[in-house]
Amino acid sequence: MFWQEDEDKNLPYEVPKEIIDISFKINCKQLPIDHAWELREQIRQALPWFKDCKNAGIHHIHVAESNNGWLRPDDENAVLYPSRRTRMSLRIPNEYLEKAKELTNKKLSIAGQSLTFGKSKVKQLINTSIVFSRHVLSSENETEDEFLIRNAEEIKQLTGISVKKMMSGKSHTIKTPNGKLFTRHLMIADLDTEPSITIQQKGLGDERQLGCGIFLPHKGIKSLTATD
Repeated sequence: MFWQEDEDKNLPYEVPKEIIDISFKINCKQLPIDHAWELREQIRQALPWFKDCKNAGIHHIHVAESNNGWLRPDDENAVLYPSRRTRMSLRIPNEYLEKAKELTNKKLSIAGQSLTFGKSKVKQLINTSIVFSRHVLSSENETEDEFLIRNAEEIKQLTGISVKKMMSGKSHTIKTPNGKLFTRHLMIADLDTEPSITIQQKGLGDERQLGCGIFLPHKGIKSLTATD
């Protein structure tokens, strides 16, 4: 007899700590929405090791948004007005934590605006059945179906599972000196523990240091941890 049960999501699970997020308070009056390139270049100058750090990523800076962060303003030339609660986060291997903390009190210049880093805190990855990324690399010529199929194949190569539920969201562009990068939102659902953590640790696609392919737990969705 062959009998395979689904994962028991009520069992305790300790999330691996090899990859973590470190978030910093920031002091900045305003930023362009499309700040990914300049932020990356400034962080690489402040932390010379960061450029060649495998699996390291930079989260875009976000202010309060509607619909759990799924929606973004359409005007790419608009600006953000960070509040005292706004933070900037890096996704890094845990072994680089102390080096990353060297950003504290450093002042960067983003599009002519001063950005100063304050105190930091560490956030572990979360065991959750639904993850999403605001930016996953695509192309203007790629259809939504092609985008989903391509990422489903990458997820299978990365985790060994065939994803059952995915949804593509709005598209955006990221300006770079070499031209624009085209991205789409991507939500992945019905994930068991190990695939969820692996996708968060490794990401999908390229340009992690421009904020692409970094996955977060979807807010409002109950995590799979026993403490919830």
